[in-house]
Amino acid sequence: MNLRPRKPKPKEEDLYEQAIVVWKPKSTRKPKSSKKRKAKDESKSLITSSTSTSTSTSSVSIIENNEEEAIVVSKPKPQSRKRKAKDESENLIASSSSSPVSIIQNEVKLVVRKSLIKSKRKSKKTEKMEVDTDESVCLEMDSEEENEDDKIVIKGEVLNFKPVKNVQRKGKSRSSKSSNLKKKLKRTVLDSECRLYGEPILDVEAWQRWPHRYVEKVNKDKYAASTSSKTKNENDEEEEDLIVKRHYKQAKLYDIIYDLGDDVFVQGDNGSEDYIGRIVEFFETTDKRAFFTARWFFRAEDTVISKSNASLVDKKRLFYSDYKNDNPLDCITSKINIVKVLPNVDLVAKKETIPSNCDFYYDMEYSESYSTFSNLKPVSSEPSLSVTSNTVSDIARSKSEKTEKSNMKLLDLYAGCGGMSTGLCLGAAVSGVNLTPSWAVDFNRFACQSLRENHPTSQVRNETAENFLMVLKEWLKLCMKYSLLGTKRLEAQHSLVINDKEDEGDDDAPTPSDVFEVEKLLEITYGDPNKKNEIGLYFKVRWKGYGPEDDTWEPLTGLMECPERVQEFVTRGYHESILPLPGDVDVICGGPPCQGISGFNRFRNKAEPLKDEKNHQVVVFMDIVEFLKPRYVLMENVVDLLKFSKGFLGRYAIGRLVSLDYQARLGLMAAGGYGIPQFRMRVFLWGALPTEVLPAYPLPTHQVVKRGVVPLEFERNTVAHDTADHQLHLKSAVILSDAIMDLPPVTNDESRDQIPYGNTPETDLQKYLRCSKQKLMGINASEASSPVLYDHLPYKLNQDDFDRVCRVPKRKGANFRDLGGLVFGNNNKVELDPSVERDLLNSGKPVVCLLTSV
Repeated sequence: MNLRPRKPKPKEEDLYEQAIVVWKPKSTRKPKSSKKRKAKDESKSLITSSTSTSTSTSSVSIIENNEEEAIVVSKPKPQSRKRKAKDESENLIASSSSSPVSIIQNEVKLVVRKSLIKSKRKSKKTEKMEVDTDESVCLEMDSEEENEDDKIVIKGEVLNFKPVKNVQRKGKSRSSKSSNLKKKLKRTVLDSECRLYGEPILDVEAWQRWPHRYVEKVNKDKYAASTSSKTKNENDEEEEDLIVKRHYKQAKLYDIIYDLGDDVFVQGDNGSEDYIGRIVEFFETTDKRAFFTARWFFRAEDTVISKSNASLVDKKRLFYSDYKNDNPLDCITSKINIVKVLPNVDLVAKKETIPSNCDFYYDMEYSESYSTFSNLKPVSSEPSLSVTSNTVSDIARSKSEKTEKSNMKLLDLYAGCGGMSTGLCLGAAVSGVNLTPSWAVDFNRFACQSLRENHPTSQVRNETAENFLMVLKEWLKLCMKYSLLGTKRLEAQHSLVINDKEDEGDDDAPTPSDVFEVEKLLEITYGDPNKKNEIGLYFKVRWKGYGPEDDTWEPLTGLMECPERVQEFVTRGYHESILPLPGDVDVICGGPPCQGISGFNRFRNKAEPLKDEKNHQVVVFMDIVEFLKPRYVLMENVVDLLKFSKGFLGRYAIGRLVSLDYQARLGLMAAGGYGIPQFRMRVFLWGALPTEVLPAYPLPTHQVVKRGVVPLEFERNTVAHDTADHQLHLKSAVILSDAIMDLPPVTNDESRDQIPYGNTPETDLQKYLRCSKQKLMGINASEASSPVLYDHLPYKLNQDDFDRVCRVPKRKGANFRDLGGLVFGNNNKVELDPSVERDLLNSGKPVVCLLTSV
């Protein structure tokens, strides 16, 4: 992001061709000896006489010794009396070895030699400084010692001279011009209406508040020499190291007083919108330039959300940051009013706390590391709700013992067979948190069957995420209708799932010829379960006197004659939490499918990705988060989420979380870095309520063979160790053989569901894979002496295909091409080789058969 103001152009009145220079010594220097005074008088006489009688001097350099400063005078090369002026200068230098004046032909330079503690450095470090000159040249020395600062006076006006090198401003990259090109002079402040104001801050206070700006007096010159080179800031842009002379509390620009802590607009870059910053320093440098330090605010478009999704966030909302840099004083354009408010997921209540007369407001911080939006850091003794680390290293558990031991409920969206939720629950158990998958949603009925087997206590729903969201909204209305919200939930004694054999043998059951009577309501759904294109809210009805095979889905409007049955169902469902209400869910996890971003999709909509129905599930996922308001959110997806259409969908997802006042963090993690035998890079988006600690990413534990490319713009989102940590020792990368080499061989006729391993594990991964669920969850349970291997079955082939497979050599990349008798022509076309006799199987059929279209 560009955060530097542009460099204002110098005004013509500040440029001079020649100069009249008055030199004054500092009042702080010690009294000179008589010899030095004499030398100075001689120097003064020389300059006065040479300027009044002739303009033959082509250049003058005044070199500062340990107690004297220097001034440069530049003027055009004269056409006459050149030699005479030079001879007079040489005679003066020869007569007084302490004279600070030396005459150099062809060019006029000012060389300020820093007084170094070590004498061997005296002749090494110099800083060249230039001033422009006016038309008529008249040099005179003023020996008054009462004035505190040296000045250069040009026709009665004060000219602050500047060093040759430029100050780099935020967002402006330094050009790579040749060093022999003449650089533009830098002005302190072009406009006399812009200046530091008031008395300087006392040295003791300044050193306490900004210790990084000052060094011990005995090392000051050494520090100046060591900082003569340029450094680079956080954005890899070159910065000039400014040597601060003193700090101020105020500045005055065009009759407006600015104080430390004021929020201001700062001049934008190349006509762009002004930047927004908070003034944290006013200071003057040793070369008399006025600067301020700004701590920057980010607009939404300046963050990872970018302009493409900035409309998700209030235009008046800003994000504070730790990014700071120095800028010339006259880059400030105006004061603004920015207020701090508390984040609140109740956006209506939050809006009421924002003053109507403010220009902007802020409630979070932003960091480019992992694109993190987090709670503001506490001031002084305020308690912190945020965590400063982005990754898990030795982060102390911030939750209380009560929270650690409490039960947390998880909703798994797009659950599949429950792999993501199972992994989260196992990880939570290691951390001492009892996280249970209370609800799961998936459209695939076979996946839902597996979920019910693995998580028998979960409410598994076989429906689309859109319909799940609609039934949640209808469920909330029903709970409100029967005044259940806010009441204490009772321990459920019976499950709502009716046993198929229940009520069998009921003597009072009516015959089918009687009037149908609703016995119980079993389930609730939203959609079109009867496939009649009639979408709405439906209940599954168990009819009195009938079995489960006669259960039907009936709309709510068809149950108006039995409101007591509806109320009974809703009441029992509320106490058993068959559906989550806002505030019930602690964690929502899921990986919304985005086939529209897949590289295999040749018809991807790059211009408007959200208009593609295949990408709409990201919107649905965030809509469910907005409705249920869980404490934590974890969304997983492929890296193409950040590659496709400049990362539009990834930016949208984090923008939605931030718009809901969630803290958020975006990271890229490779499964291979955690002991898995594949690279498998994935995007993980964390979200957390303002009242919670934003979770950090675990650092890799294993080396990994890198595959694929991380988008350049999201390189800082890759979860990895600091490359500067040379003491880091990671475990060796896990490869495929580490996972499967302990598996026993099987034949084509193997039919057993359970078989013993038959050998001992050889790697850590093999030992882990043999652990029982109880051991993984940290539950003390008796382990079987020999672990059992489940479902180690091959796909059974017919005898001919089995014979063909046996002929394929056991080496990497081997396939049907190794069977022989084939010719590969242009465009990879495969044909039978007529020159080779066809090889036959035991059945008499050829080994290779080519399928041809009819």
